Amino acid sequence: MNPESKMNQLAEYVAMAQKDTSARKRVETLFDADTFVELGAFAGNGKETSGVITGYGYVGENLVYAFSQDVTVDNGAITKVNANKIKKVYELAAKTGCPVVGIYDSNGAKLEQANEMLEAYGELLKASNNVSGVVPQIAVVLGTCAGTSALVACGADFVVMSKEAELFLNAPFVTTAKGEDKAAGTAEFAAKSGLASLVAEDEDKALEAVRKLVSYLPLNNLAPAPLFETAQNPDGANLLNKAAADVDNMCGKAVIEAVADAETVVELQAEYATGVVTAFGLVSGAAVGFVANNETKGELDKAATQKAARFVRICDAFNIPVVTFVNTKGFAVTSCPSLVKEGSKLAHAYAEATTAKISVICGQAIGAAYIAFASKNANADVTVAWPTAVISPMGLEAMVEFTSHDKLKGTDNLEQSRKELVEEYIDTTAGAFKAAENGFVDAVIDPAETRAAVIRAMEMMAGKRESRLPKKHATALI
Repeated sequence: MNPESKMNQLAEYVAMAQKDTSARKRVETLFDADTFVELGAFAGNGKETSGVITGYGYVGENLVYAFSQDVTVDNGAITKVNANKIKKVYELAAKTGCPVVGIYDSNGAKLEQANEMLEAYGELLKASNNVSGVVPQIAVVLGTCAGTSALVACGADFVVMSKEAELFLNAPFVTTAKGEDKAAGTAEFAAKSGLASLVAEDEDKALEAVRKLVSYLPLNNLAPAPLFETAQNPDGANLLNKAAADVDNMCGKAVIEAVADAETVVELQAEYATGVVTAFGLVSGAAVGFVANNETKGELDKAATQKAARFVRICDAFNIPVVTFVNTKGFAVTSCPSLVKEGSKLAHAYAEATTAKISVICGQAIGAAYIAFASKNANADVTVAWPTAVISPMGLEAMVEFTSHDKLKGTDNLEQSRKELVEEYIDTTAGAFKAAENGFVDAVIDPAETRAAVIRAMEMMAGKRESRLPKKHATALI
């Protein structure tokens, strides 16, 4: 054995493994400076690397595992060696309880390996599934993510894309030829269809968004969420008073930003199902998941219920409190059976969640929507209401038609009479104060005091422990 020749060989392998590629730059951007430790650096064929960089490092105080596909090696084709390296990342994450960030940029599997890759993909899907709900998973699509890789990526808790990235199961030229949307596969299409949680202007901003998400989340389902030094929004009270003054046109995101710590809100799926806002933010330095109805003029459709239900389940998986701002006329009036199913899933997502659940009824909470979002002691631990809140088993005008039909007969001004009866119904039966008298809400609060009320409820619920009956999983959410 010639030690000098072996050292020269080592130098050659190191030079091969540490090529300055986009995949390497991406992991270095993701992690804190000088913290990334590569795993399996020499895996390949001795002439080039495997086509994926894997390893671990720190994002703030969080240890994070990551893989980054290298499109400069065989167009980023996924091979058996490549898949084994990614699988190793998931296995280590399961053993140590740390998040996984996958950076996707590949044109698909290496066809020469054919059936071997079918097995390898199956192993990757299983590995990802094994840690789902155990450690946070974030998929970052910065190039092409196609075929089965798209299935793995979309199995993550969050999908972050750069503006120029592509994500698809079937090639867009195939679906376009069938007359389907020409934008299929683009980041814009993924955002509007709910596949992408966030779309960033470029790669650096996408990775910056991932760093922020990782910092908000606990390491795993048994770890506490981190705490931060923050300040409240100085304009919060004004924003809340403004929302209460015109509650029918209340902007859900504005209310969230008023209650959350200043400049901490990260909205997810902003371009999808805009009748509901889902976002992470900090309240007194602690991570919170926010759900808010955007306005009472809108109704809950299938997409909105799916969006809210999935977000609540992610928050519950990692024991992140859920704060819901309710202001909706209820589920859309339709004969579509799928909305019934999705509405059921929404109610079950809240009911099944054992994390702290705090609901603030700002405007209308009608029928099944009240039960799903804010039902005291059923789907919420604490429910408070603004003075503008209204709780009713059905729409206000419909309720008046049923209960006061005789009073509307023969009126000279039907519209005005109906409006007066609606106001009377709110004052005497459906308003916030009557709800408090009947025990449907825990308190009626000044809108400007909403942040303080949320903080008090979070502090009170900090030690919440709730167990469910033994079972593998609920079937209502399928």
